[in-house]
Amino acid sequence: MSRAERAPGEKPLFWMGSSLPDLLAFPEAVKDEIGAALSVAQFGGKHPSAKPWKGTGAGVLEIVEDYRGDAYRAIYTVRFADAVYVLHAFQKKSPSGIRTPRRDVELVAQRLKLAQRDYEARHGN
Repeated sequence: MSRAERAPGEKPLFWMGSSLPDLLAFPEAVKDEIGAALSVAQFGGKHPSAKPWKGTGAGVLEIVEDYRGDAYRAIYTVRFADAVYVLHAFQKKSPSGIRTPRRDVELVAQRLKLAQRDYEARHGN
């Protein structure tokens, strides 16, 4: 999911925690769509399947893909000027209707903090 060289204007993509192996376990069609949406984000755009992730403020988005009755999500942030961070990828299996499980919400918040530290280490404050 990465190339040796980036195109002009393309931001690097960083994967937090298990987000890359989790995404790679998704069906091919879902991986393709999420990959396309992340590519758009790397060039500063917003894919039609991306929407704001509630609860963490601006700059955190959720890519929503439904496939054969299952719901898949990838959460990423564009808060940083020089990078895109994928925070979490999961198959949504909510025990309480449409609500995202608390564990996933907390994991996104935790990985967002780690992404902030990583970005500061790479690029300074």
